[in-house]
Amino acid sequence: MSDRYEIRIAGSGGQGVILAAVIIGQSAALMEEGLNAVQTQAYGPEARGGASKSEVVIAHGEIDYPKAAGPNLQVILTQKACDEYSHDTAEGGIVILDDFFVREDPDVNADIYRLPIVKTARDVLGREIVTNMVALGTVARILEIKGLLKPDSIRNTIIASVPKGTEELNSKAFDEGYRIMKEKE
Repeated sequence: MSDRYEIRIAGSGGQGVILAAVIIGQSAALMEEGLNAVQTQAYGPEARGGASKSEVVIAHGEIDYPKAAGPNLQVILTQKACDEYSHDTAEGGIVILDDFFVREDPDVNADIYRLPIVKTARDVLGREIVTNMVALGTVARILEIKGLLKPDSIRNTIIASVPKGTEELNSKAFDEGYRIMKEKE
């Protein structure tokens, strides 16, 4: 890994992109591998439906700039977010697109994966509200491949972060996201 690995999750308000990035950051900070993490967020004035993004920078050393200047990994859940945020993906990076809401692939020099993130939350789990946990499962698989974080670290942070009584649903959503990313490789 270079000095830093940048992750951006983007979509619309109400999709839980901020919570997803907070969980990644907490998982990295809690690891014993000496990782540092910083999380930032930006969203439009609308609480729901407006453009939203959240970023996490992970590094072995100090993090001198908290924002993602060229994300190595992006998970994009809406076409609007794709149009707005995909252009600065790091060369050779990874872009994961929701195959329901994102209709056009971005023109970037990166590996693009179209995955049924929203459909999985809606149709497999019966609750679109866990879209962010499905997205986290896809991120976990990539971070595992990169040797940065173990999936169980993220799962444990999810269980500690979600409302009591929803742990099983959120854990299943995470597992489904991990599965669909692993199958797409």
